[in-house]
Amino acid sequence: MGKIFERIYEEVKKIPKGETRSYGEIARKAGTTPRVVGFALHANPDPKNIPCHRVIFKDGRLSPGYVFGGEGVQRKKLEEEGAI
Repeated sequence: MGKIFERIYEEVKKIPKGETRSYGEIARKAGTTPRVVGFALHANPDPKNIPCHRVIFKDGRLSPGYVFGGEGVQRKKLEEEGAI
């Protein structure tokens, strides 16, 4: 899964501050499935430089399993960036 995860991380790095992308959007660009995107983000080795908090569900829901502090932390980060 190494190369797939690397492609996912590169796509996530491209998400500008103040914007979000869905798991599906990242998956299409990286050539994989939304589930694999979730696995990769859960294993994110560098959350300061790979802003996985900017990846949300296609219907706008946040991730209840956000690995770096839960949905509340994800919401706070997105609010601070003006994304939600």
